[in-house]
Amino acid sequence: MRPIIKEADFRRQIKAPCGGGYLFFGDEDYLKAYAVRMARDVICADPSFAIFNDARLDVMDYTADRLLDALMPPPMMAEYKIVTLSGLDLNAMRPSEIDELCGVLEAAEEYPYNLLIVSIPAKGMEIGYLPKRPSGILNRLGEILTPVHFERTTPQKLAGWVGRHLEHNGVGADASVCRALIDTCGSDMFTLAAETDKLSYYVLSQGRTAAAAEDVPYVCCAVEEYDAFALANAIMEGRREDALQVLAQQRFRRVEPIVVLGEINRVFCDLLTVKTMSADSVPSAQISSALKMHEYKVGLYQRASAAIPWDRMRATVTLCTEADEMLKSSQRGYQVLERLICAI
Repeated sequence: MRPIIKEADFRRQIKAPCGGGYLFFGDEDYLKAYAVRMARDVICADPSFAIFNDARLDVMDYTADRLLDALMPPPMMAEYKIVTLSGLDLNAMRPSEIDELCGVLEAAEEYPYNLLIVSIPAKGMEIGYLPKRPSGILNRLGEILTPVHFERTTPQKLAGWVGRHLEHNGVGADASVCRALIDTCGSDMFTLAAETDKLSYYVLSQGRTAAAAEDVPYVCCAVEEYDAFALANAIMEGRREDALQVLAQQRFRRVEPIVVLGEINRVFCDLLTVKTMSADSVPSAQISSALKMHEYKVGLYQRASAAIPWDRMRATVTLCTEADEMLKSSQRGYQVLERLICAI
């Protein structure tokens, strides 16, 4: 299998027109789409020939024969052309269809004038435990294409990206505004891009050049997404059925158990930290600053932690630590999480 590279590595490799094959996978579909657009701009520098040198297929019109048909013609008035295939759910494809796809991808080597990008949507392919134990399908495709892993952006990087997006639109914003936007709109970058533009246009329409935290709930739409706090709260309150239902949804979405446990553990540790600082009479604003947590969330955690006895809180963190060790040393996956919920 070829070495797995990151999005930044791909951007460095694609600065000049080139051929080759890449497999985009991971959680950040927005960054995959951005990387494809950047590659198109490099390969199709002359837009008058883009109709000949930019072949696009998606899941609705894909067949192995059509992909091969897209690869065969040489570029027009250029050294390379770009072929993109997007939207395939490899988890839903039959083994014979995977074999057919791999056959075409192997044949692509006969046409070195192509830059081929196969972009798999989030949850569209099992990836296993990277980088030590990639899944079988990733390992197989990685023999033919260079895998590019688009990892989920951290909250800190996401806040920085929101700030730069606002600045590009001519609007300034401090870190609290960026965090408020993420807290309200979620972490999906497609949604954030649209809501950031909306916030920018509103601020500029008011004759201002800087956004304020109170603009966010007034202008932006709140988005419901998986809530680790809600799951942790259900566990703490003994609402096992609710917690197990959320866990079942995560299992259906094929979220790695270690990721789910990491989110739960983070919430419990934050709750314990907020409870400890509040018990020492630390002001909410100071807690918010020290933990890099929005003040609204601090208040939420204060109310939740006040109802939880100290011994129960500490015992829960200990159980999470034990579950983490068990997950990393066994193959029981979601069974460990189910036992954790039932043990608390």
